[in-house]
Amino acid sequence: MIPRKPSDIAPSEITPESVWRSRRQWMLRAGAAAGLGLAGWPLAGARAAAADTALAARPNPDYTVMDKPTSFEDITSYNNYYEFGVDKGDPAEYASRLATRPWTLTIEGEVKQPRTFDIDALLKLAPMEERVYRLRCVEGWSMVIPWDGYSLSTLLKQVEPTGNAKYVEFVTALQPRNMPGVKYPVIDWPYVEGLRMDEAMHPLAMLVFGVYGKALPNQNGAPLRLAVPWKYGFKSAKSIVTIRLVEKQPTSAWMRAAPNEYGFYANVNPDVPHPRWSQATERRIGEGGLFTPKRKTLMFNGYAEQVASLYQGMDLARNY
Repeated sequence: MIPRKPSDIAPSEITPESVWRSRRQWMLRAGAAAGLGLAGWPLAGARAAAADTALAARPNPDYTVMDKPTSFEDITSYNNYYEFGVDKGDPAEYASRLATRPWTLTIEGEVKQPRTFDIDALLKLAPMEERVYRLRCVEGWSMVIPWDGYSLSTLLKQVEPTGNAKYVEFVTALQPRNMPGVKYPVIDWPYVEGLRMDEAMHPLAMLVFGVYGKALPNQNGAPLRLAVPWKYGFKSAKSIVTIRLVEKQPTSAWMRAAPNEYGFYANVNPDVPHPRWSQATERRIGEGGLFTPKRKTLMFNGYAEQVASLYQGMDLARNY
């Protein structure tokens, strides 16, 4: 059970300040904005509408925090999805071009039964649950999101991992014609993430197909993504096309792009600052006014009781 302590429910907070950006990111943003003015791209201000498909997800109180959920509007309009641009509003404006049908997910590597699943088969693989998870991003903002899906372990068990499977690598979609952001070398595309095998098999690690009972909007990672709530948001890969079980630790996209800033584990830890900002506090999107105080960031994003044992004996300042 996720603990439901009054101390977990902090006061309302303000809408977040602009995120610090490196000089190169500002240059990339300007270039992307110019490129989006070309014929054939969506008009500025256009939004990728959420799919109308309803998901019959049963609420699961065992994996639900008591924090007030963030509004659907905020969840779908303030996003990190650099394939569509580095500004928080870019995914909502430009992700309508993402082709989500047909869609297949291939699982390969250290498995006895490698398989390729059609998205519709994945939707029927297990009963849908709605879990309300905290999301904490490395830039200092957070949300509380009602995700719809089921545990990632349910899918991984289908392919029978071998004894050599120590890590799980996730490869996301790369659609150059539909993703304006991949024209710019923010990272080495496609986006790649990874988990340790025991992390991936933990029941909190979730394969997500929807939000608020509707199919995922494109800007939120349609048609399927991860939700790993005790880690910073960039670990929860969007629009996944390949899952590879491997023996050696994979190198994630951000580890390759900025190894001095991003490590493999990315566990939410208020005591380990990012090189360019503190991680001790956060601001909840959509809450309060201009002078609402920040809230303290919780160790493991508030999921310490469930996951701290995974890291027993590890130095979490070195294994960040």
